[in-house]
Amino acid sequence: MTQDDLVVVGIDVAKDKIDACIRTVTERKTCPTTAAGRRSLIAWLRKHRVGKAVMEASGGYERVWAKALRQAGLEVRIVDPKRVRHFAESAGRLAKNDKIDAEMISWFAETFSEAPSQVDDPAHEEMKALVKGRQGLIDVRARLEMQNEHEAPALVRKARARLLQKLADEIAAIDTAIAATIKTTPDFAKRAEIIQSVPGFAEGTAMALLGGVPELGQVSDEVVVALVGVAPYDDDSGKRRGERCIKGGRRWVRNAPLHALHRRRDAEQPGVQGLL
Repeated sequence: MTQDDLVVVGIDVAKDKIDACIRTVTERKTCPTTAAGRRSLIAWLRKHRVGKAVMEASGGYERVWAKALRQAGLEVRIVDPKRVRHFAESAGRLAKNDKIDAEMISWFAETFSEAPSQVDDPAHEEMKALVKGRQGLIDVRARLEMQNEHEAPALVRKARARLLQKLADEIAAIDTAIAATIKTTPDFAKRAEIIQSVPGFAEGTAMALLGGVPELGQVSDEVVVALVGVAPYDDDSGKRRGERCIKGGRRWVRNAPLHALHRRRDAEQPGVQGLL
């Protein structure tokens, strides 16, 4: 069965439930976020011979559903919610609720059926979770450090100092876990070595890229910088030449220490040849 032949379901994921829509047979279903709910959804999808499920990234709530569907043998594609919303608006569909969203996701998936599904990669998912968790703690630490720049009662300053020390310990523990994961995973180790061979790229950058850009080494330079969100896009019309701006991409990766990442040529940076 080809990509275009697959029956597609659009799934809108919320914290406590999902809404699913198969547009080709005008079927809908709502299931709770429980083991029984996932089994019910899978049975329903098999009944209608669905081969591909498409859902929006929903702050992590989509992960348990994606895992269950992949284990059931379905292709799974997770898409950017903004793309689906812009698609719906371009079609004049301005109303929005969970059932409508599921239908729009299904329609979007049918329209852009050539886009590939993501490959299930538990090792990368683990790395991504560790890196994002580390970045979250670093963000909390930065906020506390900024608060310490202002006067505060001694009790508050001591509390902040204890929290900062605890954060430092927890970040160090995660760093150790990430380093061990990289060392024991040959593909990660090879990529990390190449990334850190670039001047200005250290362990933090390697962690962020390994966790946030699994496409490294499989796509072109232009695609990588677009995925990270540091590609300057044209804004021209007729004779007007607008200012080039970066937009889109994976914000959490872009906000990590990637200051040296931009569109270098292989000839200029031979250390990244075959990777970026």
